[in-house]
Amino acid sequence: MTQRIACFGGIYNNYLALESAVRDARCRGVDAIYCLGDMGAFGPYPDRVFPILHDNNVLCVQGNYDDSIGNSLDDCQCGYTDPRDNHFAQISYDYTLANTSIENRAFLRSLPKERRLELGSLQVLLCHGSPRKVNEFLWESTSSTHFLASLVRDYDADAIAATHTGIKWQRALSANKHFVNVGVLGRPENDGRTNVWYTVLEASSSGDIRAEFVPIEYDHRRLANEMREEQLPDEFVETVMTGWWTTCLEVLPAKERRRGAA
Repeated sequence: MTQRIACFGGIYNNYLALESAVRDARCRGVDAIYCLGDMGAFGPYPDRVFPILHDNNVLCVQGNYDDSIGNSLDDCQCGYTDPRDNHFAQISYDYTLANTSIENRAFLRSLPKERRLELGSLQVLLCHGSPRKVNEFLWESTSSTHFLASLVRDYDADAIAATHTGIKWQRALSANKHFVNVGVLGRPENDGRTNVWYTVLEASSSGDIRAEFVPIEYDHRRLANEMREEQLPDEFVETVMTGWWTTCLEVLPAKERRRGAA
């Protein structure tokens, strides 16, 4: 019976953080490792991510980025509306598409939109944005408990684990019902710290699910240097080095924005 799993959010080409997270998860004795999508985005060398996933039997869900890269679409389907955010999103998408091999595009194309598993006695649904829309932004401050409870009920689960927003959070909805945003490995979460996050979900002795957010340190200076070598935007490098977002800020609701520097 599966009792403990690791859930990684968007990797965003950050293979160095992925290596550190896999190592940490293995040390914790998890039964399986899952990635909830968006292998590519801001970072360098997309193809370095895939051997780590395959060698460690990481089970993946298809995010919006993976669908776009896998099918060579025109953009990342990230869901941004601000012109500046879309400008930088296009730069990272064009770079990732150009540097992802044909074989790895086929892998991304083959991934399922969701995965379901039993964790202890509870049914867990793993997806990218939400089970109803791959690039839906579900924020802690704007997602009501009533809405999340209906989402869990409508999709026949006890818990839903998702990502896409780049900021971790969790909420207990009722007895043995949960929503968890697992965070992302690809970049810091706009808090002035350079670490990134993943989540361990564990079946408790009481039959519930416990979510533990795990900070991951990695060689962010090396990543920043490689980003510069690949001539990626200085804005992306600054986020890695400072822990503050320089792009994708317009999607943040007011409460989440007030937590950051901008």
